[in-house]
Amino acid sequence: MVALDQCRSLDECLDRLARAASSEGDPGWLLARAVRPESWPEHRWPTLAELDRVCPDRPLAIWCFDHHALGANSRALSIAQIGAETPDPAGGVIERDREGHLTGLLLESATRLVWSCVPEPTDGQRREHVRLALADLSAKGFVEVHDMLSHEWLGPVLADLRRSGDLRCAVWLYPLVESLPRIASERSKWESDEVMLAGGKVFTDGTINSRTASVLLPYADPIPSHPRGTALMTVDEIADAVRVCQVHGLHLAAHAIGDAAVRACLDAAEQTATQGRVWLRIEHAELIDGADVPRFAKLGVVASVQPCHLLADIEALHRLLPHRLERVLPLRELVDAGCRPGELLWFGSDTPIVRPDAEDSVQAAVHRRRVGMDATEAIAPGQALTEAEAMACFAPTRTR
Repeated sequence: MVALDQCRSLDECLDRLARAASSEGDPGWLLARAVRPESWPEHRWPTLAELDRVCPDRPLAIWCFDHHALGANSRALSIAQIGAETPDPAGGVIERDREGHLTGLLLESATRLVWSCVPEPTDGQRREHVRLALADLSAKGFVEVHDMLSHEWLGPVLADLRRSGDLRCAVWLYPLVESLPRIASERSKWESDEVMLAGGKVFTDGTINSRTASVLLPYADPIPSHPRGTALMTVDEIADAVRVCQVHGLHLAAHAIGDAAVRACLDAAEQTATQGRVWLRIEHAELIDGADVPRFAKLGVVASVQPCHLLADIEALHRLLPHRLERVLPLRELVDAGCRPGELLWFGSDTPIVRPDAEDSVQAAVHRRRVGMDATEAIAPGQALTEAEAMACFAPTRTR
């Protein structure tokens, strides 16, 4: 896939895509990753016309760095049978301009309309992808991986790597809840002390950069039809997902970035609370309303956060949520309210959305700004942790 993470402007992105599209080699799909339009001066995605200009002869699909938005050219849209009259899928948006014309941008579940048309890797390619990823993480000092979108093939691949001596990290698997019963029925064939089925996964909202994270107050520059982002699940649906995991003695990992999504997850935790067992971990929790902070410790819900996102999202936070900056990653409040580091407050890398470097999360948690920024540019500096507290968050208590 063409890497677009180093592009600093729309023109640079388009130039890199044009060069990749014209290079010799596979004439099939052109795939690109890690585009970050909110960090560009233009603050916008390439238009459909621009994508068609730089890649006219091949289907093109560009992933946003957060994997919640995808840009496609006309060839890709045609293959996916997406036209002007195609309705938005449940939990997704096919973006159109004011005249109703397709822009090429797909949000949330709509991304799958195009991505499902891209050829799958072979079994051998999948094994090699996983082997290289584990080797890379191990070299960076990680000893445990929690895979947050585990497919049915992953457990057997990891077991094979374990037998061959190529399993460099312990791995916890979190398949989507709808796949959990089926995968759980096969777990005895591949599970071990190093490869474990840990729980189920759901997505309750989108992301801040895509303006689809579900928030309590409207974005400063919202998607017109979704001023408070996109809630992908109701409280009852989240509670039902927790119960599916409970049947198998496992917990639920719920993606929730916006403060409204976090509140919905906590409400679901209240519905499903049982004594002496942690059934829910909330992933990301980048925005938490003050009224909800004490509920984590009260309910025994794990705040599984990635402070490194603060560094990557600074421009988007200032532009889209300037009125809520004090609620970004309220780590000090969580600790003071009873979420002890490593017990109910966990840190992770969130690779491949951002780079797997623990120092990024330590920098964000302790200094609340990028290296080289003045202290006055810190976001919610009162929420800072000590370095010792930040490092302790990387050693979670086992609650599987």
